[in-house]
Amino acid sequence: MDMSDDIGSPPWLGRSLPRVEDAALLTGRGRFIDDLGVPPGTLHAAILRSPHAHAEIAALDVGRARSLSGVACVLTGPEIRELTASLVVGVKAPVECWPIAVDRVRYVGEPVAVVVARDRYRAEDALDLINVRYKPLPVVIDPRDALAPDAPALHPPLGGNLASDRSFRYGDPERVFAEAKHRIAIDISYPRSACTPIETYGVLADYSPGEDAYDVLANFQGPFSLHPVIARALKVPGNRLRLRTPPESGGSFGIKQAVFPYIVLIAAAARRAGHPVKWIEDRLEHLAASACATNRVTHLEAAVWDGGRILALAWDQIEDCGAHLRAPEPATLYRMHGNMTGAYDVRHVAIRNRVALTNKMPTGLNRGFGGPQVYFALERLVQRIAIELGLDPLDVIRRNLVPADRFPYRTATGALLDSGDYAAAMEAALLQGGLDELKRRRDAARAEGRLYGIGYAAVVEPSVSNMGYITTVLTAAERRRAGPKNGAQTTATISLDPVGTVSVHVASVPQGQGHRTVLSQVVADVLGLQPREVRVVTDIDTAKDAWSIAAGNYSSRFAPAVAGAAHLAALRLRERLARIAASQLNTAAEEVVFELGRARARANPDNTIAFTRLAATSHWAPGTLPAKVGHAIRETVFWSPPQLTAPSDADEVNSSLCHGFIFDICAVEIDRTTGEPRIDRYVTMHDCGRILHPGMVAGQVRGGFAQALGAATLEEHAYAADGSLLTGTLADYLIPTVMEVPTPVILHRETASPFTPLGAKGVGEGNCMSTPVCIANAVADALGIADIALPLLPARLAEHIHGPEPTAPARRAAPLAAAKAGERHLFGEGQAVVAAPAERIWEMLLDPDALLTIVPGAHGIEKVSETHFRAEVTLGIGPVKGRYRSEITLSDLDASKALTLKGSVEGALGFGRGTGWVTLREEAPDRTIISYRYEAAIGGKVASIGGRLLDGATRVIIAQFFSALAARAGGRKTSGILAWLRRLLARLQ
Repeated sequence: MDMSDDIGSPPWLGRSLPRVEDAALLTGRGRFIDDLGVPPGTLHAAILRSPHAHAEIAALDVGRARSLSGVACVLTGPEIRELTASLVVGVKAPVECWPIAVDRVRYVGEPVAVVVARDRYRAEDALDLINVRYKPLPVVIDPRDALAPDAPALHPPLGGNLASDRSFRYGDPERVFAEAKHRIAIDISYPRSACTPIETYGVLADYSPGEDAYDVLANFQGPFSLHPVIARALKVPGNRLRLRTPPESGGSFGIKQAVFPYIVLIAAAARRAGHPVKWIEDRLEHLAASACATNRVTHLEAAVWDGGRILALAWDQIEDCGAHLRAPEPATLYRMHGNMTGAYDVRHVAIRNRVALTNKMPTGLNRGFGGPQVYFALERLVQRIAIELGLDPLDVIRRNLVPADRFPYRTATGALLDSGDYAAAMEAALLQGGLDELKRRRDAARAEGRLYGIGYAAVVEPSVSNMGYITTVLTAAERRRAGPKNGAQTTATISLDPVGTVSVHVASVPQGQGHRTVLSQVVADVLGLQPREVRVVTDIDTAKDAWSIAAGNYSSRFAPAVAGAAHLAALRLRERLARIAASQLNTAAEEVVFELGRARARANPDNTIAFTRLAATSHWAPGTLPAKVGHAIRETVFWSPPQLTAPSDADEVNSSLCHGFIFDICAVEIDRTTGEPRIDRYVTMHDCGRILHPGMVAGQVRGGFAQALGAATLEEHAYAADGSLLTGTLADYLIPTVMEVPTPVILHRETASPFTPLGAKGVGEGNCMSTPVCIANAVADALGIADIALPLLPARLAEHIHGPEPTAPARRAAPLAAAKAGERHLFGEGQAVVAAPAERIWEMLLDPDALLTIVPGAHGIEKVSETHFRAEVTLGIGPVKGRYRSEITLSDLDASKALTLKGSVEGALGFGRGTGWVTLREEAPDRTIISYRYEAAIGGKVASIGGRLLDGATRVIIAQFFSALAARAGGRKTSGILAWLRRLLARLQ
């Protein structure tokens, strides 16, 4: 909507003004990274990725790819190692972390080679010409298994897979547990989930050999703490790495910070190619190899007194960070360290934190990072305490909430909770959310035999992270040697041009938060302008703009920190403008008022000057400025709150500046037949401090709720036991749509933060922390079960209702030799009628020249011996298409009657092996019936394709083979069902 529409009069903050951003976005005029122009001579990159979760690279031949016309260069591990340095690892451990595989691969999707060519199409074609021979190694997927003494080590110098092990003690937990009347524990295995923004990663990199400098455009959200990490990896000083961001970002939810290894990779490719290089990640790459939230195994125990009072907590957490510990991880494990008691007054805490490495994609920051994992365990424990002690969960929550008269409240582990009245917010939610009505619905449903439950969650939402929290992973002695790291710094610049118009620039790249709208409101209120008179610039250029290592858009920093810094910059600029105005209006500076686009004397409203003329004075008439005032052209503020101190020697850390409060209620009914959960009502009460823009706060809450609903009921980054990703497409990794997301009841209670310039707190991540456990508590209440795991899939819930399904009978007559647990298996059988004698068909099956014309996608077939063939084929299944190398051996040959085929295939998109049994029965001299059955095991990217699509495509490919066989053997074209299947296959490819 055009901001020139009538929007009333000031003040602007606290009102839902139309979003400045929407006009461009809703009309398709957004400027995202793939929309922007590129420099002349720009080349394009494609990445060859590992189909194995763990393997040595035994041989890597890129000769054919390099010789392909249009290919500028091909880079592999040794070249990247020569051009770059190992990425910074998040803990002190003897491991290296490169943006590409060096010597061995450690997860499916890890980069193995980069092709740079004149266009992406040619680069993708060249990938098919790269020949990699892998030597598979044992795989470990579960973090508990990874810590076993005999587990395969991902990084041999580490001597195992334990990257970090730290224990913490606050208060006297041992004594309290010894004296406790009740000890109640819960075990949680929190799954991985992805961010799935609409826009995937994108990088455009250029290298200047004369300056030994890099210029990089990337849809990078920060934090800028990773700028020195990238510069170090590229072996240049920070001032020789220019990092720019596009004007718009198609979402992030945290994951865009993890693009930095690809920045290093593509920048190195640009240096070797001698041209700018562009790379845009595709959706399959993003799901398999970008980054996702950590999975965590937690054992949590509480020392509880009668009435449900919790006096001590003991945490044992194992964080699975995947194959590489990339900075800023293990941030997810330590971001909540000061908040391990949640919203509760618990003074005795023991914590053990272990970081494990597994053969999975490396992890990164995901919306609410750390919060979902902590609160799922803590709030599930609160419900278990209530059930085991025969109490109402609400009474347990009430008895443990931090009292209102204790704020600011220092938690046992060091967080300083700034403000709130948790009990009042909770009671308001119960009343306004209609809990009594929901209880009546529950009782009526249960009386009818239906499954209906109510769950609750009370959480503290931290925002504006203390950059020093991650150093809690180090001991106090290690921190002293490394030097202090702490605080949060935010930057805002306000500029006045020669015609007196106002521009605002902040070091925070938006991903949908409405920076331009809210900041225009903030500055307009201070300077007495209309919001449309303030232009806000949000793209970043580290070579030109003011920024800090702690700047960026993460941890819900915008409202409390970024908007607050802009407010402070506006106040400082107004102070100088007031002194300039005072000299022209002949009044005192403190008497100058800014409103309605003018500066006026408070006592004489007619004594005024236009803001534009006043603002232009420093440009046009600097000689008229009062003494000691200086210019009023630009004001930059670096704001850093004093409350964010470094971790103490006792490992106490105020890990975030401000803390909102959320109390959620979920009423859910579960279909007794299908197990599908349906949310009857969801109520979410927020205290996020001062609300700057109610409409956008509602949008943040709804967005967080939708994402959390997906994590609770649909989404899981699932791996097979061999490390194959099972959810590598959006057909398998399901995310909620508008059809699955109910409208939550959103309630607010405002208690301003005393620590932020505008009194605001963060609100963008809270429901990702509270909603998964609230829904789980409701489902557990409906089913009457103690243990529940995410995601809450109907099939899983149906097992609680009906019991586990009986094991299906075996479909195959003979087992696949040496089948590996966790591989995706395919089975099938069928018949084909060929108008030719059996002897002729038999000869064709053993003739490589004949096979070349009938095997789908075959490029070449080599007969190594009478029973051994090699082939190269290109096959497409749904969105996955690639080139494969195949080895086939024949056995059990009964001439013109039967044979057994065993084979293996391997390519950039996956690998497989299988067995097929073929029999020929000649009914007449020109009519032979071919019967076949097969079984196969596949892995790699191709294993991520949905099972039904794989089965269907396999049948189509086999049908195409027999169609071609019939056509060649019978000397005629095929028709009927075989021809139809052939056409269908062509469309699939």
